[in-house]
Amino acid sequence: MQSPRQPSSGRIEASQRAVTILDALADAGEIGTNELARRVGMPASTVSRQLGTLAATGLVEQDAATGRYRLGIRVVHLANAVLARLDVRRVARPHLEELVRITGETATLHVPGEEDAVTVDFVPSAHFVQHVSQLGRPSIAHATSAGKVMLAFTDRPLPRAPLRAYGPRTITGVEELAAEIELVRRRGYADAFEEREPGLAAVAAPVWSSTGALEAIVALQGPTARFGEAEVRAAVPPILEHAAAISAALGAGPATSGPGAPRAGTRP
Repeated sequence: MQSPRQPSSGRIEASQRAVTILDALADAGEIGTNELARRVGMPASTVSRQLGTLAATGLVEQDAATGRYRLGIRVVHLANAVLARLDVRRVARPHLEELVRITGETATLHVPGEEDAVTVDFVPSAHFVQHVSQLGRPSIAHATSAGKVMLAFTDRPLPRAPLRAYGPRTITGVEELAAEIELVRRRGYADAFEEREPGLAAVAAPVWSSTGALEAIVALQGPTARFGEAEVRAAVPPILEHAAAISAALGAGPATSGPGAPRAGTRP
């Protein structure tokens, strides 16, 4: 006699079959019962019963005209409930820590603000000489790597002239800034060398939400004496990799990462 604390094997198998069918529907879009049965390797009668149960719960719906099945609107409700609980800072934190371990430089997390990007988390470098990051500190849109990513991948307009010069390398021309932002869109990341502060270099990459909008920005920064152009170039692959991993954890699809990724309000 089976212990009441243990679920029956029949119920476990039924649940596994239901999940397999839902996964197949996610891949197929719309599909008929017989074709779905072939894809999942189950008898058509079993698939039909599963579809009936799933349709009754709203997880699956049937097109009345074609008889084909697709995922139901309740799947969207469940997915939104999961995504609503995700905190980008919590998701990103281990990635920031790993970026610091890989590069030795300070890793920061920003979110798009009205005019500039805003720092919401950071993991400091272990080096004695480091840039001091502050929560809530704005990353100037035209003068920082995080700010450039915000301009490149949202619908915020470019700042109007005159652009403030924070140093001799700050971009102060509107046309020059427009060209820089277009470059950021093409290659999928931004860098800045002594544009906001003397002796500071940074590189940043976008983090996407499940809707294809810019959710956050991951950046690395350090003194140019240690984090020069060669070191920044070497940091590009890991920062892109970890930004993509954070995006995936937030529910973004693979088409939302890398060069040519969609801007806010567009879908991949």
